[in-house]
Amino acid sequence: MHDYLRAIGFSCLKKNKDVRDILNLVLLRPTSEYVSSAEDGEAAFGEKVKEFASRMGISVRGEYDENGQFHVSYYFPYFKAKNCTVKDEVTIEKQSDRDAYAGICDNVKVGVSLIFQLLNMSDYIDYAEFHKGSLFYAPMYLSGLSTSGKVILPLMKTEADIRRRRDESINRDRMIAAAREGDQDAIESLTLEDIDMYATISRRAKKEDVLTIVESYFMPYGIACDQYSIMGDILGVETVQNSLTEEFIYILTLECNNLIFDVCINQKDLLGEPLPGRRFRGTVWIQGTVDFMGM
Repeated sequence: MHDYLRAIGFSCLKKNKDVRDILNLVLLRPTSEYVSSAEDGEAAFGEKVKEFASRMGISVRGEYDENGQFHVSYYFPYFKAKNCTVKDEVTIEKQSDRDAYAGICDNVKVGVSLIFQLLNMSDYIDYAEFHKGSLFYAPMYLSGLSTSGKVILPLMKTEADIRRRRDESINRDRMIAAAREGDQDAIESLTLEDIDMYATISRRAKKEDVLTIVESYFMPYGIACDQYSIMGDILGVETVQNSLTEEFIYILTLECNNLIFDVCINQKDLLGEPLPGRRFRGTVWIQGTVDFMGM
């Protein structure tokens, strides 16, 4: 049973039989499906998708044999983003354990390599058939599924604080970009800035809670490369309902490390009432689509 099924409203599933019934529904009545072209003697890749709420559902992937019979390889819940998160260089890599792809983006705003499950694998297959290479400069639409999170209070910030932090963030992004190009002055400036930041945090941590010092973060979580622990400001809240189980799901629009993306979480798994202005803290599985035609 996939751990993140509950994020899209399937917390009621208790047995493998329940999952098989849901998958049979996807296979028999998909919202959309895809079949790749295949050469003689090779199996064709296939995908069946069924939507159970706005922009979220279950995707079943597998292969079609020479008789047109579909054989399931794996399945996973998905949640698609509505707006573009970032436009940057992204590398598409095939996963070693199954017929799936991951996107890898070294964005300066995050500070770590951003790895996400590629949702529009069919678009990549069609695009790669006529184009060589796996490195693209393209718009990315990122989203997250969460099974555990809590709402915490925001930090007190004035308009002057917001402008100052925005200017500092822009300046730091420029220095990181310059440092990657080998600019020695930028590297030294970043080193001194990190030393000052460490000293400030060490001093404040003696009297303040860490959540009053750290405004947001985005860092890897566990051994899975596409799962992250995040904290960010809630910009918007939407509630949708799973059409099959009738469970309610929150769609939270978050700003985290200057990235804006959507996260969905089951109402049962979120501690606190989400409202714009408050912060969300939790673990997420990052997914995304790459607009190969918008490069």
